[in-house]
Amino acid sequence: MHHTTTATPEPESGTAAPRDGAAPGPGPGPAVDPGAGSVGRACSDLAGLLTLERIDRDLFRGWCHDGTPLRAYGGQVAAQALTAAGHTVPGGQVAHSLHGYFLRAGDTRRTIDYQVERLRDGRGYVSRRVTALQDGEAVFTLSASFKLPEDTDDRQVAMPDVPGPENLPNAFLAWADADPESHRRSGVTQALDVRLIPAPEAEKGGTEQRLWLRSYASLPDDPMLHMCALAYASDLLLAPVAALDRETPGPLAKGPGTTETFLTSLDHAVWFHRPFRADDWLLVVQRSPSAGDGRGIVHGEFWNRDGRLVASVVQETLLRHRKPG
Repeated sequence: MHHTTTATPEPESGTAAPRDGAAPGPGPGPAVDPGAGSVGRACSDLAGLLTLERIDRDLFRGWCHDGTPLRAYGGQVAAQALTAAGHTVPGGQVAHSLHGYFLRAGDTRRTIDYQVERLRDGRGYVSRRVTALQDGEAVFTLSASFKLPEDTDDRQVAMPDVPGPENLPNAFLAWADADPESHRRSGVTQALDVRLIPAPEAEKGGTEQRLWLRSYASLPDDPMLHMCALAYASDLLLAPVAALDRETPGPLAKGPGTTETFLTSLDHAVWFHRPFRADDWLLVVQRSPSAGDGRGIVHGEFWNRDGRLVASVVQETLLRHRKPG
């Protein structure tokens, strides 16, 4: 018998609670209906976007929304793959890293199946491999490692000095003005409150972008769910940093797919360093030190409001001039 499952038990109401207070600029609009069926129900909260249907012991199914028209948002594919892996891990173990390869564009008109392989179940560390499939072809592969928390010495660099998010504008104001319908139907703009920080001066030869973000809806107290939520957010506006020297990212201008540069993620890695909540503000610092050979690489760091470095991300992206027409 099929049943719907998430990375954490649903709140008693069945949905994540809305956050008090309105964000400056456009907030989440009406829910997107990604398809039909139990996992295709309309949802706008981040927990709902990570919902999977359990088909078998190690097989899960989900819907993804667009990143660009009819192409699945890579952050959601990675987050759903991590969610699937997390369902097969013993209690108490949490993710510390994931490494993924984007192999084909996911079609948002069809479901994606997530097949989990249990590679190793050790006393301290657990390893899983997940293959995301559409029509029998792999669109994404994920390797993820989980561990028991340990109490050890701790060190980190200091968080950059930036203005707080409260008085910063919503990052997607220009998109909402240029294409209200596209903005309204975007899963990302419904799920995440994103504020754009004035651009710093990047290191010579590099580019840099800074954001604050959080889930619009409050999330349950499950560390694994918050890690999957960060995996979802980790792909947001990351690849375009590789082309910041050329143009403004599409979602910060007229919308996805409107730029002269064609970008698509090739691989993606996240390391989780310390506990955090994805429904509290997280500072995201994204830097690209290199671009060439039709590729760009971008590094990202996530910090909580207390100045703790909670996660790091690295992504390589395809970087080409878009063909006319």
